[in-house]
Amino acid sequence: MKSLLSLLMLLVPAAAMAAPCESLMSLSNPERTVTIAQTVAPGEFRPPTGRAGAPNATNPFEKLPSFCRVSATLKPSPRSDIKIEIWLPASGWNGKLEVVGNGAFAGTISYPAMATALAAGYAAASTDTGHTGPSSNTFVNQDVLVDFAHRAIHETTAAAKTVVDAFYGSAPKSSYFNGCSTGGRQALTAAQRYPEDFNGIVAGAPASYGSKQTFGQIWIYEATATPEAALSREKQQALHAAVLDACDANDGVKDGVLENPLTCKFDPQAIACKAGDSPSCLTAPQVEAVRKIYAGASNPHTGEFIFPGFERGSEALWTPTPVSYAVDYFKYVIFNNPNWDPKTLNFDSDVAGAAKAANYKIFDATDPDLDKFTGPGGKLLMYQGWAEPGIPPRNVVTYYGEVQKKTKNAKDAVRLFMVPGMGHCGGGDGTSTFDMVAALDQWMTTGKAPASIPASRVRNGVVDRTRPLCPWPQVAAYKGSGSTDDAANFACK
Repeated sequence: MKSLLSLLMLLVPAAAMAAPCESLMSLSNPERTVTIAQTVAPGEFRPPTGRAGAPNATNPFEKLPSFCRVSATLKPSPRSDIKIEIWLPASGWNGKLEVVGNGAFAGTISYPAMATALAAGYAAASTDTGHTGPSSNTFVNQDVLVDFAHRAIHETTAAAKTVVDAFYGSAPKSSYFNGCSTGGRQALTAAQRYPEDFNGIVAGAPASYGSKQTFGQIWIYEATATPEAALSREKQQALHAAVLDACDANDGVKDGVLENPLTCKFDPQAIACKAGDSPSCLTAPQVEAVRKIYAGASNPHTGEFIFPGFERGSEALWTPTPVSYAVDYFKYVIFNNPNWDPKTLNFDSDVAGAAKAANYKIFDATDPDLDKFTGPGGKLLMYQGWAEPGIPPRNVVTYYGEVQKKTKNAKDAVRLFMVPGMGHCGGGDGTSTFDMVAALDQWMTTGKAPASIPASRVRNGVVDRTRPLCPWPQVAAYKGSGSTDDAANFACK
């Protein structure tokens, strides 16, 4: 009888042997208080008000399968108040954990990203990074600031692994992190500061150099902040059209996007007004403003380069307002003044003065030596859109080059995919729909780095273009025949 019972236990799926969801309340300890442990029926999850995603967007929760929802509060330091959630598939778990990142200064759990991970079979985890509400709450004290900067993701990951082990009876066989923007910065921070937390990491459009990136973002805003330099939407469209006319064919096909904007040398003087101002030309101040945006930020007194500008081909996505992350960074990190106005920034004096600010580099994740992450087998997949209108994309290209020099096995463990025509973490005229986590998982599973990643462009709910995304510095080259909207007619070269 005993041998028969042992055989039956071996044949029972792990999920069926798991502890009941409600029993996970017992996982509380002095630094972790479990507040919810409940089974959610298929399609029944309802996020807190205002946290379901963009208005009128497809409900990301209505087709979710049943899962165990665990909410907890973590207190790794006396003033920490880190809210986390962990979702565990009731069936069909793929044996892996995916922790998802945040945007801007966070303050909320990333429910839609958790839904995507859960639907793919992952146990999913997310955190508000230690505060709720507006960005100013990030800076209420040093403990909360450290939690947002790096500790919350680490503590969330440790807690998630404990919960997964308790629920399924086994630890996750792989743990991934997936984030874009601030999530991209969190991803690189994890690789650099907590290299044992994850086996694989996806870092999209990483806001990883806050101490310089924010100056670059305000510089771009100030370039067109005066009435004489301001660009109307019509002028932006005319500028964008001129750039495409000059450089779209550089990659061998005219398709409305630049495969590699670094090969484009377009000068805005080409559409300077010759017979009075009009929506289709640029005045002299506007020409200089656009040149400043392309060139990127520099110290006007010393000429020292600070941060790259936007790339040619991104003009249609530019906005006249400053990036809110940069404004809040200056308010609360650099000047400690919630009333600071970006129009008052003086690049000559303030660039030097900012170096003296406390916590000046706490959000930077710029170390290119990733040996402690990649050495044991970790894989890093980075991506960003070339038409990015928020975080200038040349920064990630530069960082990738430095990683190749400083990380011993970077050739086998790190990949960068630049997305032609894509905006900030999505959108734009390029093929901005793709699955980086699936590509990472295949890499981890097979040991073979992705030679390309399938991507599509979706307009009005319909796929109207497919294209391979290529590992930098390769680009998708047209084979010379067939539709330019069909990925089969392109190859990475």
